[in-house]
Amino acid sequence: MTNDTNDSDAPTNVYIDVREMDIDDLAHVYHLGEDVFTSDLYPYIYRTWDEWEVIGLYNTDPEYCLVAEIDNQLAGFILGTVITKGNWTYGYIMWLGVNPNFQRRGVGDKLVDKLVERMIEDGVRFMMADTDPANTPAVKFFTRKGFGNTRQHIFLSMNLSKHEYYGRLIAYEREKAERAAYKRSRRRPSANKPQEIVSEAATKVIGTDTPSENLNIPPIS
Repeated sequence: MTNDTNDSDAPTNVYIDVREMDIDDLAHVYHLGEDVFTSDLYPYIYRTWDEWEVIGLYNTDPEYCLVAEIDNQLAGFILGTVITKGNWTYGYIMWLGVNPNFQRRGVGDKLVDKLVERMIEDGVRFMMADTDPANTPAVKFFTRKGFGNTRQHIFLSMNLSKHEYYGRLIAYEREKAERAAYKRSRRRPSANKPQEIVSEAATKVIGTDTPSENLNIPPIS
């Protein structure tokens, strides 16, 4: 998936530093992706951008996760992977994002070139990339880079609640959850001191006099 990448008139005097992504880049890359990969702009892409896209590829393919910087600012990133099938080794550009403030400066070109160079060193002889069919600038960008044999994704969807069979399953699961909630409410202690009991238990767990209402820690802030 690629955001609007148009470097056709890129100036040649801009220094772009491309390096491997490190752990301190994860949050910045994720938030840049949030800005450029939006479902409003590209509703028909079959993959969804989230923090696990960044973390997962960083863990499995760190050598193919690159960032570009201009004046020490994040200008873009590229995330890729290598797939081996039979005698063929494929390089796959999973995500390519360019900061809108740094478009038309050659960032996308530099990221793709550097990633392809690394993949060639690792035996890749065939490259793949995908984007939303409506993302005309990205299609033109990859075509200019030498990609071809364009094919469109077919995206299908279904409202499960309106399906004859799956709708009944949803209704059954809803009723089951309601029955379970009712049974739990019947087993609760007397209503005179429920909050005191909960507060005491929370205090023992977290070691403080003020229980926290939400102990979930997001993977990326």
